Amino acid sequence: MTITVERDTGTGVAVVTLDRPARHNALTLTMARRLAEVWRGFRYEDDIRAIVITGAGQRAFCTGVDRTLASELPQPTSPFTIDDPLLAIGPKSNDLWKPVIAAVEGMACGGAFYLLAETEFLIAGEGAEFFDPHTTYGMVSAFETIHMAQRMPYGEVARMALMGTAERLSAERAHAIGLVSELTVRGGALAAAQEAAAVVAAYPTEAVQGTVRALWSAREAARAHALAHAPHLIALGNLPPERQAELFARRARGARAEAEKGPGAEKGPAPGFRVR
Repeated sequence: MTITVERDTGTGVAVVTLDRPARHNALTLTMARRLAEVWRGFRYEDDIRAIVITGAGQRAFCTGVDRTLASELPQPTSPFTIDDPLLAIGPKSNDLWKPVIAAVEGMACGGAFYLLAETEFLIAGEGAEFFDPHTTYGMVSAFETIHMAQRMPYGEVARMALMGTAERLSAERAHAIGLVSELTVRGGALAAAQEAAAVVAAYPTEAVQGTVRALWSAREAARAHALAHAPHLIALGNLPPERQAELFARRARGARAEAEKGPGAEKGPAPGFRVR
């Protein structure tokens, strides 16, 4: 399934791992369905009182939907609806009110924000980077920006969305603006998230879940209203799929050409974007 779940009933903490490191933990349709099943299943596991979501390896937390599966994502022709496989991958979308903490290493971009937006807080290792590639490839960033506008200052989320692949938000900057609540050494995010989750899991679960629900209600109405516009904006603003694929392939060829120049090309950020 490429989604792994580890449970520690002693601490009451479970770790959910996106486990496709060779593909930067990009999501397949099967993974999206499995995530929904996992979140809904936790509602019945009284021994699990807090959850950590993370990605396998150090290169990426998640890079959204696997682009190689674009042909498997047909869309309705109506501008009033959209078939988005990521709409139900988050815990809140599946009526789970147990606290969820994200442990982020490496890249988190695009569709990863569906998950990050429905966690209580983020812990990131040095070297984590956040970006949104949609506009670069002729796609409207609607769901992603609406989700992240609930967690980031307007100017920061606007810049991230509009700059596309030209710029990445560093873990340090994400911590400074409040997107990340704790910054650890590289590779330390998971341990820190598990430690925080164990603290929360030790408290009376009714009080904890009630607090999660109260916090969520503070922004739920505005979020729901904004999300209602997302399908129409995407239908109006997205380039045709073949044009998107062309832009994506062109950038991928450029990245491969730089990598073929030799080991020196692997040092520091790849050409074409900057980290701030």
